Order: sequence, then C-alpha cells, then structure tokens
Amino acid sequence: MKKAIAAFLDAAGLDPRDPNLTQTPQRVTEAWVTEFLSGYQQTAAAALADRFPVSVPSDRELVIVSNLHFRSMCPHHLLPYSGTVHLAYVPGDEVVGFGRLSALVDVFAHRLILQEELARQVARALMSELGSRGAACIIEAEQTCFRLRGEEQHDAITHAEAYEGQLRQKALRAELWQRLGPTPRKRRSKAT
Repeated sequence: MKKAIAAFLDAAGLDPRDPNLTQTPQRVTEAWVTEFLSGYQQTAAAALADRFPVSVPSDRELVIVSNLHFRSMCPHHLLPYSGTVHLAYVPGDEVVGFGRLSALVDVFAHRLILQEELARQVARALMSELGSRGAACIIEAEQTCFRLRGEEQHDAITHAEAYEGQLRQKALRAELWQRLGPTPRKRRSKAT
C-alpha cells in the first residue's frame, strides 16, 4: 500500500522528496489499515459476543439506541461519509450491552461500503447473530463525494433505512419513528 500511495503521488506530478510528503505513504497506509479498513478483520459475531439472557421474551418490546456516531468510506470515490445511526431491535432470548451495538456498526462501517448496504448489513446481523425478532438500522449521513464533487450539495443529508423481521410491520415501525422523533428534514424546517 505504501508503494501504491507513493506511486499515486508521483502520478499526480508531486515530488515525493518534498518534506511534507516524505512520510505520507506511511501515514496513509496506517490510517487505512488501522482505521478505515479495520472492519474486514472483525466479525459481527465477535462484536455481539457478550450477551445477557432476557428474563421474559416479548414480541413487541423495542430496544432503541439513537444518535450513534459513525464514519465510513464510499467505495465509489474512496471519500469519507459520516453521520448518525439509529438502531432498534426486538430481543429474542438475549440482549447485548449498548456499547456492543456501536461496535457492531463499526464492524461494517470500517469497510468500503455504501450507506444503503451498511444499513442492511447491520440490521441483518442483529437478526442472525443476536436472534432478534425484528431489527432496524436508520442512517443519516453527510457524503463527502456528494458535497465536494459534481453538484456540490453542501447541505445534503442522505438517509438509508433497513428493516428486518417484525420491524417490517407498519405498526411497530410507526412506534419506532414516534420514539425517534421528527425526521431530519422536519427538524431542519422547524429550525429555520
């Protein structure tokens, strides 16, 4: 990777002996390996390994964690996007600590992944790994490639949702949205 970054700088017409660039290949490599792509060395099963039994399982009770901050990389332009994730699940026989839900998001977010796929992967993992009866992952993000390239939509917020199991039902989904409050568009219009 260091060689590829050095070749990229050279192809861009930059002098790799420039004092500001001599350590760039090493720094970029470390950032990508230890942060941006670290999710490839992690699994959803490991992120959700510490579980607690549910005393009385229910088919309608929701566990909701909102406003989890995340960052990821778009596979199309290798540019970052970041924002907030709202998670919900209907527990099966087990639950996890709230910090484990943040770790689950990072497993997938620290990969080259589209926002839509990130939402799907997290919701599916809550179902398959945790045995949830229903799961939802809602992501609000600022896409660097949309804000700085092409149309340059500086204020655009992208929104992706994925629902699995019982959270595909309209009534339970409506209950989730009621608890989450107004959508970003409504929040923005109230502020102006």
